[in-house]
This record gives sequence, C-alpha cells and structure tokens, in this order.
Amino acid sequence: MDQEMNYGSDYHHIPATSIGSGISTQVLPDVLCHTIQIVNIMLVGNPESNDFVLVDAGMPDSASEIISVTEERFGPDSRPKAIILTHGHFDHVGAVVELVKHWDIPVYAHEQELPFLTGKKAYPEPDATVEGGMIAKMSPMFPNEPIDLGDHIEMLPVDGTIPHMDSFKWIHTPGHTPGHVSLFREEDGALLVGDAFVTVKQENLYKVLTQQQEISGPPRYLTTDWKAAKRSVEKLDQLNPNIAVTGHGLPMTGEVLTNGLAKLVKEFDQIAVPDYGKYVNKHMH
Repeated sequence: MDQEMNYGSDYHHIPATSIGSGISTQVLPDVLCHTIQIVNIMLVGNPESNDFVLVDAGMPDSASEIISVTEERFGPDSRPKAIILTHGHFDHVGAVVELVKHWDIPVYAHEQELPFLTGKKAYPEPDATVEGGMIAKMSPMFPNEPIDLGDHIEMLPVDGTIPHMDSFKWIHTPGHTPGHVSLFREEDGALLVGDAFVTVKQENLYKVLTQQQEISGPPRYLTTDWKAAKRSVEKLDQLNPNIAVTGHGLPMTGEVLTNGLAKLVKEFDQIAVPDYGKYVNKHMH
C-alpha cells in the first residue's frame, strides 16, 4: 500500500523559522500546540489516555520532531488515532506521508480538500506579487504540487462530527482553500482555527521571525477567495471563542481575542485583504 502515497514533485525543506520554533504550549489540559519552524501542530486529547489525535502535520522534514513531541506527551510508542487536516497546504501536510507510514492511521479532511490530497489537483500558484512583504516574495519556492495519500485519506463526516474528537465539531471555513475547516468545542469555546485567520502577519518576515502578535486574515500569498475568507471570519466570530489556536502565530485568549476578532470582522477589507495581488478582486464590496 505504502508506495502509493507520495508528495508532489516540488516537495522540499523550506529554510524559514521563527523564535517560537520547537516550543510546545499547553493551551488547555487536553490541547497542546507545538510550533514547527513557522507553523503550528496540535495534539488534542488527554495525556492520561491513549485516545488522541494530531491536528495538521507540520513542515516538510518534520516527522521525527512530531513523533518525539507526541511520545513525550503520550508516552513511548504512543500514536494518535487519526490525523485531522484543517487544509492541505504544504506547511500543514509536510510530514503526513511519513507519519501515516509510521503510525498506520487514517487522515481526515473536508470533501473539497480531497482532490489536493489524492494527487488530482494542485492549489493555485502562490502569489509572489501580493502586497505584504518578504515571505510573500519567497512563496514561489513553496511546494505546491498535490500530495497523494491514496486510500489513507478519508472525508470528514458530513454531520460536522470529527472522528476521535468527541466534543469538537468541524466548521467549513473556505477562502484560504476550498475545503478549509476550523474545529470548535462549544463547552469551553476552544477554536482550532487553521489558517482562516492567524495571530501573526504571515506575509511579513520580521513579524514571523519574532512572532509579533496581532490578529490578521489568512496568509495572503495563498488565499484565493477573499469573499469566502471574509464570510469564514464572520462565522468564527459568531461562535464567540474563548481561545484560538491558529495555524501561524501564538494562541490567543480572552479579551485580546474577542476584540481582535471583532476588529478583523469590521475592518476585514483593510486588515486582511491586500491592496494588490493576482487573487484580489477590487470589487469585493
């Protein structure tokens, strides 16, 4: 079976990192966020139990780091029940093939994300011309070819439930990608955002390196549908989350989150939408 899984032909290590790299933060008793270079993975589940999942799969070449973070938290030879993907961009599926081989577990993603995860379809090219700084300029070197997980990838249940994440529901938050999802737990307001919004200006190299915290829209160089992205942020704001763990940047809680999200909704076109770029439709309004 394994030989059927592969990364795209342009898959390679990306030499970008931040001061947060390698740091784990226990956000909630059953949610650990760990930063790999410039992106976050999450381990969700009680450390005492063996019933946990991995949300997103890091950067290229990060499998051994992800495995050791997992074993450190859940014990030697522990393995998640599944990998849940918020979406399939390279920095969220970077180690997924090795992890699936190592753990022999299923991967779940939204139905509209499956073509990008079964080798059928590449994402639109990153936009190096987009307003926003150095990382946007670097974006053409990011892997963009579709990966193929063969029959290891499954569709998230249509009823909003998430396998092995009993108290969480998935919410379709497209814009950054067609099948992007965020994961929400109503009882404590925990929101695992993915890239629907982030807490660092992901286009700006200095801010990424220093992890300067501010709420921002999805990473610009890969976001192709700004209208949908705006609706997704509005949808997440209406959930009134208490804590947000985003794909990029530090977790955000309390008033900082509430106010930041309200401001992002109100000023989405100024804060999130770039002034220029090939995916920007000036007639959004």
